[in-house]
Amino acid sequence: MKNIRAVSGIVIKELYRRKDFYVLFILTALICLVMASVHIFNDDKIIRYLKEMCLLLVWISSLVIAITTTARQIPSERENRTLFPLLAKPLTRTELLLGKFFGCWLACGMVLVCFYLFFGLLAGSREHHWPVVNYLQAGALHWLMLGVVIAATLLGSLVFTAPSSNATIAFVVTAGILLLGRHLNKVAVTLPEPRRSLWPPIAWKVCGIAAAYGIAYAAMFLIAACLLFRRRAIN
Repeated sequence: MKNIRAVSGIVIKELYRRKDFYVLFILTALICLVMASVHIFNDDKIIRYLKEMCLLLVWISSLVIAITTTARQIPSERENRTLFPLLAKPLTRTELLLGKFFGCWLACGMVLVCFYLFFGLLAGSREHHWPVVNYLQAGALHWLMLGVVIAATLLGSLVFTAPSSNATIAFVVTAGILLLGRHLNKVAVTLPEPRRSLWPPIAWKVCGIAAAYGIAYAAMFLIAACLLFRRRAIN
C-alpha cells in the first residue's frame, strides 16, 4: 500500500501542476455565470435549463480531465524512460497500475468537488433551494462512473500504441454509452408534480447497487490491465 500511495501522490501532484483543470473550470464558470445573468423571456423557471447546461459542462470537463490524464500515464513513463527506474525499485507492475488508477481517480474526485460546489452555489442562488443530498448522491455516482472510465482508459493505454488513439476511442465509447443512457430521464415524465420537476433523493439501496455495479466494472478492467501489463515487454 505504501508504494501505491506514493505513485498516487505523484499523479495527483501532476494534475494540479498542469493547466487542464484550471482552464476547464474557468471556462465552465464563465459560461454558466453569463447564462445565469441573462433573463431569457423574463422566465424565472429558466433555471432548469441553466442547471442542465451547467451539468453538461461539468460532465464534459470531468470526462476530458479523466481520459486525458489517464491516457498519458503509462506512455509518458515509457517515453521519458522513467518506467525502468520505477520497476527497478521494490515496485511491482500491479502496484504501479493500481497507483496510477487511484491517483487519477482521487484527482478526479477533487475536481468533482470543485465543480459540484460551484454548481450547487449557482443553482441555489437562483432557485433558493439546496438539495444537498441530491448533490452528494449525484457527485458520488459521477465519481464511480469516472472510476470505470479511468480503468478502461488505463487498459486501453496498454492495448493502443498512441495516447491520442486511446483517448479518442475512450471518448467515442463513453459518449455512445451516455447518449443511450440519457433516454432514462424519460422516466421523470411519468412522475406526478412536483416530483417531476424536483426529483426526490435516490433510495440508498439503489445507490448501493449502482456503486457495486460501477466497482465491479472498474475491477474487471483493472484486473485485465494488470494481467496484460505483467505479460507485456516494457520496451
